[in-house]
Amino acid sequence: MSAATVGAQMPPDITLAHVAAMADADEHHRYELSREGVLSIMPPASPEHALIVSRLVHWLYLHGFGPEEITSDCGIDVGGGGQPDLTIWAKGKPPRRARSSYAGIDGLLVAIEVISPDSEIIDRVIKRGEYAAAGIPRYWLVERDEATTVQMLRLSSGGYEPEQEPRPLTWLLNGPMIELI
Repeated sequence: MSAATVGAQMPPDITLAHVAAMADADEHHRYELSREGVLSIMPPASPEHALIVSRLVHWLYLHGFGPEEITSDCGIDVGGGGQPDLTIWAKGKPPRRARSSYAGIDGLLVAIEVISPDSEIIDRVIKRGEYAAAGIPRYWLVERDEATTVQMLRLSSGGYEPEQEPRPLTWLLNGPMIELI
């Protein structure tokens, strides 16, 4: 069944189960559902975007994170359904299904988004608020600027606050391991 067919059968109030069905029917797009029930459909990652994610995964593996601690494109249940580019999980607490095929956030340490022009507002504003409200301890935004700047945010009582000044990805990849706990 195509995503268009599934979408045509959608009720006025969309659930994570509906979004999961659309994603299962269409491997060429990413589907996310805000806490307010707004459906976002995005194209797959560009090669440049995918390479940034790949570099981050490689760096995390080199610094001791295992395959059950790092996931890419794992949907998470934050009252809606988000799909960060990369998630880092606590040792012994890999992602587990919550509602539908979306993982609960127990054990989730960091959600990472590589900013793309077509999802910039979603990543900078909507997801930042949803992830903070859900209690995800850290949120990293990776810019696709010349330096591939990484902004590391830590959850505080007022939302996410910068942990340090934004730094180029090369600093992160060549520098010391960041303490995530």
